[in-house]
Amino acid sequence: MRAAALCSAAGSLLLTALAAAPAGGTPGVPPLASPSAAAARADDTRGAVAARAERAAEKHGVAVAAARAAAAGIDFGDCSDAPDMPGALQCGTVTVPLDYAHPEGLQIKLAVSRIPATHRDPYNSKRRVPRQGALVYNPGGPGGDGLPFPLAGFLPQWKRLAAAYDLVGYSPRGVGRSAPLSCQDPGHFLKGPADSPTYPTAAYKQDRIAQAKAYARGCAERAGNALRHYTSLNNARDLDVIRAALGEDRITFMGASYGTYFGALYATLFPSHVRRMVFDSAVNPDPEKIWYRANLDQSAAFEGRWADLRDWIARHHAVYGLGDTPQKVLASYERARARLAARPAGGKVGPAQLQNAFLQAGYDDAYWPQRAHALSAYLKGDAKPLIEQAAPVTEAAAEAENAKAVYTAVECNDAPWPTDFRVWDRDNTRLARVAPFETWDNVWANLPCAYWTAPRQRVLDVRTGPGELPPVLILAAERDAAAPYEGALELQRRLSGAVLVTERDAGTHGVAGGSNRCVNGYLDAYLLQGRLPGRQASCAGRAEPKPTVAR
Repeated sequence: MRAAALCSAAGSLLLTALAAAPAGGTPGVPPLASPSAAAARADDTRGAVAARAERAAEKHGVAVAAARAAAAGIDFGDCSDAPDMPGALQCGTVTVPLDYAHPEGLQIKLAVSRIPATHRDPYNSKRRVPRQGALVYNPGGPGGDGLPFPLAGFLPQWKRLAAAYDLVGYSPRGVGRSAPLSCQDPGHFLKGPADSPTYPTAAYKQDRIAQAKAYARGCAERAGNALRHYTSLNNARDLDVIRAALGEDRITFMGASYGTYFGALYATLFPSHVRRMVFDSAVNPDPEKIWYRANLDQSAAFEGRWADLRDWIARHHAVYGLGDTPQKVLASYERARARLAARPAGGKVGPAQLQNAFLQAGYDDAYWPQRAHALSAYLKGDAKPLIEQAAPVTEAAAEAENAKAVYTAVECNDAPWPTDFRVWDRDNTRLARVAPFETWDNVWANLPCAYWTAPRQRVLDVRTGPGELPPVLILAAERDAAAPYEGALELQRRLSGAVLVTERDAGTHGVAGGSNRCVNGYLDAYLLQGRLPGRQASCAGRAEPKPTVAR
């Protein structure tokens, strides 16, 4: 899935989760081609033996690195190299091995941030709240930067947690100031305008294949031998070293979107190191989904979310004038696509930029009024709102290129991908017949993995047995497309004792600390008191956004 820079109540999040189709009638996904059974069994046997040996060495490496980190701690100080951060935010670094199989080899530094527990009860100024330790957060991605997360403690929804916990964020390996990864010159990364055909021609596909090969080659050339070490398993191992550096015997962790996946890996690898864990908008951890098939499922899910948005716009036809049925709204959108293909808005916004803007609206209902207004204004002759919302932000090119590089490296390294474009072409041509909105753009975002040269990881089977892991909390929106609901159900099946809280009839990606008081009540009860409901609970969905009156 393309990395999309989004904002939530917890701060700036890069939310890119990959999972299976949600409940509610999303189009199905075609079956995949598979190698011969005999060859697959032989490869599996050889791979399993090698993987066990390497992971034994990596397990030892984590213990070595964690012991060093516990002794060194984190020397928190002001964030002098981040002048835009408020003074309350403290920054430091944690040293981890690039390769856990060789813990004495090359070391990298991970940037870590913190705001200490305030001890102030927001509802009773006379009560001093006892500290419960550190709450470590990851916003997802792969490629999301959690360094700003502690600032969430200034928001009303987070103040109770900020009273009891040191809020801790960090930049995962490869991200921001943590051994940053790059695959191409950022000056060439954000391009506009660009085309985005729903049904690409053979010539267009060949052009995108060439681009994917060039991008994969750029990652290999720029990162060298280090490229193979940007993986979800290493993200989980890094988390354990951060835990030790913070002086915590057991970690309290919240992961959103992709953060739930390596959080689940962590729970499988280090269950005795877990105090409490929250999985917000859970990725499907089934090894068969990581990551090629997950992208097919996600493209299918976004078709349902796109239908939700068009239905909402149609019900507000009196405001936007884009059509009083979802079909008429689609016709308005396609009319804008055609017009932008012929003449990009402001010389910057073409069909690809329009599609990306509406894809972002699939992540968060809060975007719906803005996007509908921009589309309406554009079709009435005013392109300014659309340019403001959809044009590439060149000032963010370096950050966006870095996020994309980490996203690509982690997902390509994590698991095998089809190396024959004919497989991609077959599966996505079938899917695009019923789910055209996101399917091919999702292919182009991930196609470098077909031509990846670094070794692929053997996917870890996420699973814990009864009593191995403390009870954990899973939060999910029923119509989330970026991390569809089936992923939360699968994660609950795999983590014994996990509790699932569902936001019904809602689709915003990322529900913790947002506008739903019911969800926040369950979150606070768990993190502050260790209390959980029964195996499953639900909350009514948040209110729909109100339409913005176009002027």
